[in-house]
Amino acid sequence: MAEHQTNFDPRTAAEERKQEMKEITDRLEKGVSEIFQSEKYQKFLDTMAKFPHYSINNNILIMMQKPDATLCQSYTGWKQMGRYVKKGEKGIRILAPAPYKLERLQNKLDDKGKEILDKDGEPVRETVEINVTAFKPVSTFDLSQTEGEPLPTFGVSELTGSVEGYARLFEAIREASPVPIGFEDIQGEAKGYFHTAENRIAIQEGMSEVQNVKTAIHEMAHAKLHNLEAQKERPDGEQSRPSKEVEAESVAYTVCQHFGIDTSDYSFAYVAGWSHGKEMPELKESLNTIRTAASEMITAIEEKAKELMVEKDQTHDNVQSLDGNDVPNTEKEAGQKKESVMKRLEKKAEKKEQDRTAKKNSRTKAKAKNKAQRMEESL
Repeated sequence: MAEHQTNFDPRTAAEERKQEMKEITDRLEKGVSEIFQSEKYQKFLDTMAKFPHYSINNNILIMMQKPDATLCQSYTGWKQMGRYVKKGEKGIRILAPAPYKLERLQNKLDDKGKEILDKDGEPVRETVEINVTAFKPVSTFDLSQTEGEPLPTFGVSELTGSVEGYARLFEAIREASPVPIGFEDIQGEAKGYFHTAENRIAIQEGMSEVQNVKTAIHEMAHAKLHNLEAQKERPDGEQSRPSKEVEAESVAYTVCQHFGIDTSDYSFAYVAGWSHGKEMPELKESLNTIRTAASEMITAIEEKAKELMVEKDQTHDNVQSLDGNDVPNTEKEAGQKKESVMKRLEKKAEKKEQDRTAKKNSRTKAKAKNKAQRMEESL
């Protein structure tokens, strides 16, 4: 009987993946577009218009002080919206414009920019008032630091449901992540955050499997696309917060769709909320970035999943090898031998993780050292 052979064509596979990414992002674009037509979205826009648009520098200051910040407003601004800063909350310090006027004595000029002279040939002097650009430190507060009237929302606030093969998939996501992923009790509304300074991802404890996967991939996209080094290398400078959020959530939606996890109820509203109007400039300008990043992340996760499967099979084989000359005399002895094998494998896995962490730390130190040397050379 002839063996059935499957010819794998890398080019065909790449084209199929490319087409899949396009189809998914097209659905995303259509879904977000429909959100804009809803009445809830109009109420949401009215509320969002009351929030200040912070500069990139202030966004950096906010993220450095409170990485899980979502919506920031001044103390007075929150009060006007029916919300109040909780007692004991510490403000996030940013810079606010504080221009002032200054009088200065200078030579008087004519319409052509030439000095006007008096009868003795001396320059005529005049006092002029000039505007000086300056800034002062002020406090802003995140939504999580306030309480009071709820803000209007659209879409679902959190995804629910389980994921088939969740443990293996999430472990593969963890392995594929460029930075460590951990769970913690995040204060406020944030589901997770990527800490740019510490290069790590935090995910809110106690959420559903679907939300955990979606959030992990969202923050992975931030770590991949929006880390400090990546932003420095951008020819057009640091991306805006809306642009980053649209990219991250779009990547998360695309990757989740590939793995059969539907996050549209959450993702469509999220992307719409961070987009500037119905034209969705942030989404359209980033489609190529989103598709490429999603494809790369899918490949990385699938490869890690395969590696985990191989390791699991090896573990099974090692446990099953307790036969032949190694047959235990009693059930208790069999349990002890099995436990011994599992402990050795666990230690091996732990050693592997420690080695990987050490390598990451070594690379980080090397980068810091090189950066310091470059700074010294430039002085």
